[in-house]
Amino acid sequence: MFWSLAPLVLGCILLAGMVGMCSFAPRGTNKGQIPSYNVATALRADAATLGFPIRLPQLPAGWQANSGGRGGIENGRTDPSTGHRLNAATSIVGYISPTGMYLSLTQSNADEDKLVASIHSAVAPTGATDVAGTSWVVYQGAGQSGADAEPIWTTRLAGPGGAAQLAITGAGSTEQFRTLASATQSQPPLPTR
Repeated sequence: MFWSLAPLVLGCILLAGMVGMCSFAPRGTNKGQIPSYNVATALRADAATLGFPIRLPQLPAGWQANSGGRGGIENGRTDPSTGHRLNAATSIVGYISPTGMYLSLTQSNADEDKLVASIHSAVAPTGATDVAGTSWVVYQGAGQSGADAEPIWTTRLAGPGGAAQLAITGAGSTEQFRTLASATQSQPPLPTR
């Protein structure tokens, strides 16, 4: 019995040795390369689907959208006509700044407190900042580190089809937050059809 298993054991050892000497890297990947994301197409689709005003930021050269998607917040908004809690939708796009820092922009029909809590649960408002005449409430976590220490800036923008709550968070500088805020708030909502 031993001699009948010997070739199988030897084959396994040789195969393991060969796999250990090889490495696998999918074609077309490159460390440090920023993934491409078609933000204009994605946000136009969100505007046509989600039912609240969505804006397409017009960012200066050097900014690149790298990710995005839709989400939801259970009981995230209050229906003004009935007072009932309803689910809210979110449209999220991630951007890489010219210095390589990641920031995300969330646009939603959620109430401010629900939207902020969906991003970081343990933050509190610490003040406000003015960006070209629009007031953004700044939330920050106390004594936190990592992603939990990143600030959240949020504002509510009215549009012809209603209002949208916007939130920006990430590892960027205050100036980068201001750039993304200005590039978003200065744009009209995208068409819903």
